Amino acid sequence: MSSDMQVFRLPDLGEGLTEAELVNWLVAVGDEVRVDQPIAEVETAKSMVEVPSPYAGTVAELHGEAGQTLDVGKPLISIARAGAAPVAPEAPSATDDAVSTGVATSPEVEAAAETYRTEEKAGSGNVLIGYGTPGGATGGRTRPRKASVAVVEPVREAPAPSLEAALAATRIPGKLSAVISPLVRKMARDHGVSLDTIEGSGASGLIMRRDVEAAISAPEAASASAAPASPVTVGAGAVAGSVDGRTGLGVSARTPVRGVRKAVAANMTRSRAEIPEATVWVDVDATALLEMRAELKKRAPHDTPGLLAFIARFVTAGLKKYPALNTRFETAADGSQEIVGFEGINLGFAAQTDRGLVVPSVRNAHELSARALDAEIRRLTAVAREGKATPTELGSGTFTLNNYGVFGVDGSAAIINYPEVAMLGVGRIIDKPWVVNGALAVRKVTELTLAFDHRVCDGETAAGFLRYVADAIENPGGALADM
Repeated sequence: MSSDMQVFRLPDLGEGLTEAELVNWLVAVGDEVRVDQPIAEVETAKSMVEVPSPYAGTVAELHGEAGQTLDVGKPLISIARAGAAPVAPEAPSATDDAVSTGVATSPEVEAAAETYRTEEKAGSGNVLIGYGTPGGATGGRTRPRKASVAVVEPVREAPAPSLEAALAATRIPGKLSAVISPLVRKMARDHGVSLDTIEGSGASGLIMRRDVEAAISAPEAASASAAPASPVTVGAGAVAGSVDGRTGLGVSARTPVRGVRKAVAANMTRSRAEIPEATVWVDVDATALLEMRAELKKRAPHDTPGLLAFIARFVTAGLKKYPALNTRFETAADGSQEIVGFEGINLGFAAQTDRGLVVPSVRNAHELSARALDAEIRRLTAVAREGKATPTELGSGTFTLNNYGVFGVDGSAAIINYPEVAMLGVGRIIDKPWVVNGALAVRKVTELTLAFDHRVCDGETAAGFLRYVADAIENPGGALADM
C-alpha cells in the first residue's frame, strides 16, 4: 500500500463490540476531510455513533455501503494524505483480509497483522485508543458530535516485526501455518468451540469465521438429521413468499436479528444460561407515596420528581443496606470464582425505544436526591430514544430498576440484566381492596418483583431488600427523612 494512503479501520466502539452496521456516509470519494471530522454514522448494539476521521486528506475509497454490517478491524475508509499526489486506492483484499483472517502471505501483511494484535491487546477487542486528536481542526464538521470513540493511530513506516513473533501469538497446535483472527478466536471461545477440532477452509488450512459458525451449528444440524423428515422442505434461507416447511404456512417476512435486538437476544440467553435466578415479590400499598407526590406537585408543579425517581431513591438506599445485590459474579479462566463488590451504585432502568429495549444507567445514583435522579432519568431516556446514548451510559449499570407497570401489567418474571445479579420490577398501580387498621378500604396497590442471582445471596437478603423498599413506599415521609 502506498505510504500516501491511510486506511482507517472500524474501531471497537466500546464494551468489546465486534461489529457495527453502516447507516450513512457523511463524506464521499474526492471530499477533503479534516482530523476529527465525522465521516460515517454507524449503529452498534449499544447506540448510534458518528465516527470521526483520525486523518486529514482526500477521501480515496469508502469500504462499505449503507446497511452493510462491518466487523471491527475491517477497513472503513481510505484517505490520501493532504498534499499528496492523487493515488488510485489499492484493493484492500490481500492485506486487509490477511489482517482480519490471519493468512501470512508477505512481510508487509504480517507486519500489519502484528500491529492489529498489538492494538487489540491494549484493551477489549480491537481497542483503538485516543479517539480524535487534541487540537484537531473541526471547522469541517457537518453536524454536532454525538459520541466519542477511539481510533487507530496512523501507520508509520517502521521495521517490520518478526514473522515468528507475529505467528506465535496466534498459532494453535496442528495448524502452524494459520494465523487465526482475534474475532474468530473470540467467537470460538464464547461458544465453547475448540479450534483444534476444526478443519479450516481457508488458504493453508486457515480457520475462517464460517468454519466456526458451522461448528457452532453442528449439534443443531445433527439433531435435525435425526428427526423425521418433513413432508415440505424449505431452505434455511427461504425468502418472504415461500412456504415454511414445519407449519406449511406462507412466510410473510424474515427480519435479520441485529443491532439492539441482537444484543438483547445474546444478553438474555447468557443470563438464562449462567445465572441460577430466584424471584420474590410483594404487594405494596403506594397510597401514601401518591398522596405525598400530589402534595409536592401543588407546591411546585414543574419541579416535582416522578414516582420512578422516588422509588429509585428508595432502591439506592436499600442497596447500601443490602450490598450483596449490587455486585457481579465472575468466573476466571482457571475456574476460580469471585463476587465483585462496588463502592457506588450505577442504577440502570429499562427504557423502551424504537430500536428496542435498552438499559441506560444513572452513574453514582447513590449520591443523588430524588429530584436529581428524576432529571437524570429523563435525560437518559431522551438520549436513548434518539439513539445518542453512549456505550458507557448503556453498559455500566450495577443494578436495574424496571417499571413495566407503564405497559399495563401487574408483574413479570424478569430476566436479570447480565452481568448484574438482581433486578427490581414495578407493576402498575391500581385500586385494590386493602385492610387498613382492621377495616377494608380501597388503596393504590402495586406489585414489586425482585429477581436475584442465588449464587451471591440467599432468600433472606433478597426478602430483606424487597421489604425495605416496600416499607419506604408505604411510609415515604419517614423513609426520606432517614436518607
